[in-house]
Amino acid sequence: MNVENAGNTEPSFVSLPLAAELIVTIIGTGLIGGSLGLVLKDKGLAKHVIAVDNNPENQQKALELGIADEVLPLKEAIAKSHLIVLAVPVDALHTLLPAVLDKVKNQVVMDMGSTKASVIDAVVNHAKRKRYVATHPMWGTEYSGPEAAVKTAFVNKATVICDAENSDEDAMQMVQEIYRAIGMHLIYMDSAAHDLHAAYVSHISHITSFALANTVLEKEKEDDAIFELASAGFESTVRLAKSNPAMWVPIFRQNRENVLDVLNEHITQLRKFKSCLEKENYDYLQELIENANGIRRILK
Repeated sequence: MNVENAGNTEPSFVSLPLAAELIVTIIGTGLIGGSLGLVLKDKGLAKHVIAVDNNPENQQKALELGIADEVLPLKEAIAKSHLIVLAVPVDALHTLLPAVLDKVKNQVVMDMGSTKASVIDAVVNHAKRKRYVATHPMWGTEYSGPEAAVKTAFVNKATVICDAENSDEDAMQMVQEIYRAIGMHLIYMDSAAHDLHAAYVSHISHITSFALANTVLEKEKEDDAIFELASAGFESTVRLAKSNPAMWVPIFRQNRENVLDVLNEHITQLRKFKSCLEKENYDYLQELIENANGIRRILK
């Protein structure tokens, strides 16, 4: 893994001859794609932003909210653009990415999906593979749709670029500079490593939140009690349970083996806590909690 130092200065597009005239198509105008559209417009990083979305309501919202300047069909949008961004659920990427690469000439294509290995495998032998840059900006919320888009979404966050050696230098340069210009720092790793690490730091958090929400809904039958008694700690832990299943089921499916590995370890840890209480072994319970406190070294 190679981590780029995050800087406080905002780089310009001086090395990109297309910068002043950059036309960007964003396919998928939900939380991630919508936020990218907003920041590109807000910072003047693109001359023109085109939205492609199968949902007519999302199309209209993208225009009303200033996410895009116009909405076009896929083929027409690709032909008009310098950069095509795929911000759709990961299961859709497997068919959409090859279809987009089929239509490009020299344009740059990037995705923003949460899993990488299977998506990259779908185009590993494609003639235009080198025009594609595989990325995953490490940001998101429990909300979805164009209305959830935030123009400050990516500031001081990390984005992962996978298998960079398999992309053309100019394609990589364009994507890198856009991410830097919207305030992100870059991490480079291979796709298999990305999927493993994402399972541990992102995917398991969502599963835990979904499971906790189901536990509470199953055992606590009084809605008013949940509402009145829920502390800030509970709310922050279960917040992710509000996330869109249309996004997360495909992620879990595509990253199944890594997620299962993480789940097995998580279940082992839960059993340790359960055993401590069953056996009234409070010394070991304290040890488990003190060990968990070690996360302070990383997350302050």
